[in-house]
Amino acid sequence: MAKNKSKSKKGASAKKAGPTITIVSENRKARHRYEILDTIECGLMLMGSEVKSMREGKLSLDEAHIREKDRELWLIGADIAHYNNAGMWNHDPRRPRKLLLHAVEINKFSGRAHERGLTLIPLKVYFNERGIAKCLMGLVKGKKIHDKRETLKKRDSDRGLQRAMRGRG
Repeated sequence: MAKNKSKSKKGASAKKAGPTITIVSENRKARHRYEILDTIECGLMLMGSEVKSMREGKLSLDEAHIREKDRELWLIGADIAHYNNAGMWNHDPRRPRKLLLHAVEINKFSGRAHERGLTLIPLKVYFNERGIAKCLMGLVKGKKIHDKRETLKKRDSDRGLQRAMRGRG
């Protein structure tokens, strides 16, 4: 009798699920109001109580936008609620937060944002695989009312096609 030389370890078959991206907040109105031309991932400079509050999902990007000041980009208008256990070391919920980017990327995006009709907005804030808070920033152009209507019609027709294809398969 020949011995089976391939030995399997106990934990080899039960693999751990890999780390995932945890979305904290998404600017859903951005896709309706704006045409997204370009996006980039950037870091956020946060206080400890802000990070803990974000892990609880207490972030709103509804009125948020991004401005350039002294060759730096700042997230303005994002509302991170108070963290209950922070006590007297809590943060100001609507304070401006610095975005972390390389100088070349800041020059590229701030230069394009000065063009007529273009602006920078946060599209999504999330924790990456390593647990670091990141912001997906978008260079956008505002849509006219008829463009919004066309987008809605196209989305409805695509939804109808998908529904019909599911019925056949």
